[in-house]
Parts: sequence; C-alpha cells; structure tokens
Amino acid sequence: MHVLPLRLNPGADLRSTLAAALAETGAQAGFVLQAIGSLSVARLRLAGRDDLTELTGDYEILALAGSLSVDGPHLHMSISDRDGNVLGGHVGTGCVVRTTVEALVAVLPEHSFTRVHDAATGYPELHIARAAGSS
Repeated sequence: MHVLPLRLNPGADLRSTLAAALAETGAQAGFVLQAIGSLSVARLRLAGRDDLTELTGDYEILALAGSLSVDGPHLHMSISDRDGNVLGGHVGTGCVVRTTVEALVAVLPEHSFTRVHDAATGYPELHIARAAGSS
C-alpha cells in the first residue's frame, strides 16, 4: 500500500477526479481514507432512495471515504451547509469543488477491486481479489 495525498482544484468533479487519480497510478484498487474541503454543488443519493438529491450553494465536506475500483468509485460523504445542517449519503457524479478538496487515498497495487452482483443484496457489491502478477 502507498498513500497518495491529493488536492482538487475549484471546478473539479469530485468523483471523476478521484477515479482518475487511481487510474493514473495503474492500480486497480484504492480507498479514500478521508477528505475535507468545500463544494458548490453536492449530488447525494440518500438512504433508501434511487435518485440523486442535488444541492447548490456553499457546502463543507466534513467526511468523505470509500473504495475506488476499475468499476468506479463507491463513496460516502457528510456535508454541512452554512447553518451547520448536516446531510450525508452516496456521492453521485456532478459534485463540484468550490475552493479545494484535500484527500488522502490509499493505493493497493497488490489488489483488484471490482463490483459483482450480489443476489442477497440485489446490488453490485465489492469483490476483492489479488491483482494479476502479485504474490
């Protein structure tokens, strides 16, 4: 494992930028250990819902964590608004960095993460394997 510190710039798409950072390492597995920063657009899938809730304004990322795989990120985030109200859920595409995001990503070159349909949950769930060529 090696750790990759990142700074995302204003206007960056949170989800796609983190996915691209993993891809640039050549690894097939990683985790966002933690991230903080701010968003001007937050798109979250709230618990038990199928659709994304889009929020625009000034939002602070209190916590961001999740897995990164060749099948895409699976990220959860808590954000707060200017009044301190907190909301969280699955991170959707289209979350836009307002001023900055500081993230710490663990890259796992000896592993491969994919998503495989799980009959028990009905969702594509994390499948962990050794990466090709790793001992």
